[in-house]
Amino acid sequence: MELDPRQTIITGILVLFLGKYLNRKIQFLQQFNIPEAVTGGIIASLFFGILVFFNIDITFSPEAKHYRDVLLVIFFTAIGLSTDFKNIIKGGKILLLLSILAIAYIFIQNYIGVFIARLFGYTPAAGILVGSVALQGGHGNVVSWEPVLKGDYGVSNAMEIGMIMATFGLVLGGILGGPFSRFMINKYKLKPDEDSDIVTIGTKIGKNLTIDYNSSLMVLLMLSLSIGLGIQLNNLVSSLGFTLPLFVTCMFGGVLLVNIVPYIIPKLKCPTNSPTLSVVSDLSLGLFLAMAMMALKFWELGSESLFIAVSVVVQVVSILLFTYFIMFRILGKNYASAVISAGYIGSALGATPTAMANMAAVTQKYGPSPVAFAVIPIVGAFIIQISNAIVIKIILMLFY
Repeated sequence: MELDPRQTIITGILVLFLGKYLNRKIQFLQQFNIPEAVTGGIIASLFFGILVFFNIDITFSPEAKHYRDVLLVIFFTAIGLSTDFKNIIKGGKILLLLSILAIAYIFIQNYIGVFIARLFGYTPAAGILVGSVALQGGHGNVVSWEPVLKGDYGVSNAMEIGMIMATFGLVLGGILGGPFSRFMINKYKLKPDEDSDIVTIGTKIGKNLTIDYNSSLMVLLMLSLSIGLGIQLNNLVSSLGFTLPLFVTCMFGGVLLVNIVPYIIPKLKCPTNSPTLSVVSDLSLGLFLAMAMMALKFWELGSESLFIAVSVVVQVVSILLFTYFIMFRILGKNYASAVISAGYIGSALGATPTAMANMAAVTQKYGPSPVAFAVIPIVGAFIIQISNAIVIKIILMLFY
């Protein structure tokens, strides 16, 4: 049974409602800041898996993926529109340190994968596959590297291993980021450095904040202009021989627009930190993640299940230890570093949207962290993605 785009979106909304309901009713999910989309998505995916055993296979049309990815573009464009240059400058040191640590960990993650692969008698290329190819890069990166790892390095089942590893990374990144941050916040009694009244991505919208016709129209206009600028930037980058995801250039389009327009048209009120933009961004992220999670197929484990299981456990323990003993402390051992840690775990194990969902869940409960929301998208969606490809090529050269 194939669901068309309309039916897929309806299913995604219902899955998101399910996650919100379960998070509201189950104290454990609230306490450990599990993103609502992850809660509902896992339940939906397991439900679809049970149906397969009764010969009912529910799939989603290729067109549905397009609409899902549109939500991703809207979300990251909203992140760009919420990013003030002052926050980037303020977080400049953090951005630099986080970038250095993140790039260093790409090497560590791959060496761990290679070590485990050799223990199981697999090639180093298979180890890289359960390292940064699947975890830092995600499902899309697995698809792009599969022909190389299969054709040039003999990993015949690269797609299956990579997709399953990326799936577990995505789920665990969403489950562990929030509780990890909560643990650090409570242990060190951390408080937000920013004004608690500020409205940013991940802020819980209260009754005293209004969303009206004009603000909605302005957000729609700025989103459309930013995406248009992002498309042109993407074309420019492609013409120079580089490849970046569209949501990355659209995010930068939003950053440029919201920081330049006020100097050109001083009377124009940009929607930075507005309740309307916050709602649009959170809605786009929640629905995107719900649609992505519900499409995961956990039951498609092959003969390499033990190799994958051991890789998942070791990689998860490694990222938690690295984040707690190194990253959290180097970044300042404060509230912002705790929120960034939640985001980094989501990004290093799964994907940038998972990172943003983790931080949103934390900040909704404990308070805003504009610096975290300024640096994580840049590091996760831009710096890591470019560095990951370079590091993978370096390690392949070292082992072959």
